[in-house]
Amino acid sequence: MSETGLLRAPREILFGAGAVDALGRVVARLGQRVLVCTDDYLAGAAPGRRTLAALRTAGLDVHMLTTAFPELPKANVEETIALARAYRPDVVVGLGGGSCIDLAKLVALGLSHPGPLDAFYGEKGVPGPVLPLVAVPTTAGTGSEVTPVAVLGDPERELKVGISSRELIPWAAVCDPVLTHGAPPHVTAYAGIDALAHAIEAYCTTRAQSVDAVADRIFTGANALTDGFALQAVELLAGGLRGALADEPAGRAATMQGSLAAGLAFGTAGTAAAHALQYPLGARTKTPHGLGVGLLLPFVMRFIMPASETRLAAVATAMGAGDTPADAIDAVRTLAHDLGLPSSLEAIGVQPEEIAPMARQAVGIDRLIRNSPRPLDAGDAEAILAAALHGDLERLDLTTPETQR
Repeated sequence: MSETGLLRAPREILFGAGAVDALGRVVARLGQRVLVCTDDYLAGAAPGRRTLAALRTAGLDVHMLTTAFPELPKANVEETIALARAYRPDVVVGLGGGSCIDLAKLVALGLSHPGPLDAFYGEKGVPGPVLPLVAVPTTAGTGSEVTPVAVLGDPERELKVGISSRELIPWAAVCDPVLTHGAPPHVTAYAGIDALAHAIEAYCTTRAQSVDAVADRIFTGANALTDGFALQAVELLAGGLRGALADEPAGRAATMQGSLAAGLAFGTAGTAAAHALQYPLGARTKTPHGLGVGLLLPFVMRFIMPASETRLAAVATAMGAGDTPADAIDAVRTLAHDLGLPSSLEAIGVQPEEIAPMARQAVGIDRLIRNSPRPLDAGDAEAILAAALHGDLERLDLTTPETQR
């Protein structure tokens, strides 16, 4: 009998140099009044100019809001929804990195279903379809252009929160690697290592066990249809990220394709402990999401190794780094070092007394924690963070789940 599988994706994905020039033709099928959500920098730079030119060449009525901010504060989202309502768009375009595209998703949601944003937090809180959405990424990392998730910062909850729904998957994704040229090295590095974490966690999550479970959950766990995209992403990102950091065209193209493939994998399979642990870490240290995920990823890989030996060995092979789980972990640490990421939580200002509270917060993020192939509780999360505090992988216990639990 074949394995269970599910894949959710946009109706169309355009990929390649010059893809943005076709944006107007894609959007024109969805409506005439177009709202573009982006930030101040991109609006005046080449990506903004090319996007506007493509839309206007197609004869569309275009209005641009440049209100996106990093980490997407809740008040920022609410303000943008109010501004967008006055324009009454037929379709929303998200231009930029994860924050810009997530803002576009939340604007499409807010215009379709008025109400407080916290009413939609978690999985399946969105009551129905939202305005048509087209995503145009300018970074290669978040995968938001193909996923059912939007993340924002809620100060009342002291960490970022997610809204997950099939309705938030963009109608189309237009992925042009030329738009990523000139991105600052730290943006390239943090986004790229985040994409690698998406791929590895999607490949190593718990397995989808039944058709009923796959059909009901937003994040199903790894399955027969996500595995191929996850491994393709690992191979592309491992081979392309160093070149992307040097702004080489081949590296930029491989990294954007890898990020796209990783998004297709984790947008259905989900991510796990590295992302759950980053949420409280990012809230406390005010560091970028990709930095925290990339720093924590080798420690989470070490923790899950007793339950994921075969899968991690396949990751090592895809990275061209050997054929053992230890090879995969070493390859990820080496790549993170080459990209300029810090190697310990100490290096970003974390204090020992902060470890336990962060661990408790992380294990409360059930939609991610339940995906871990090796179950973890607050004590396990604390052990991972304690090892990461000093950058010491050997501190982590590799007792098998069967003897530990």
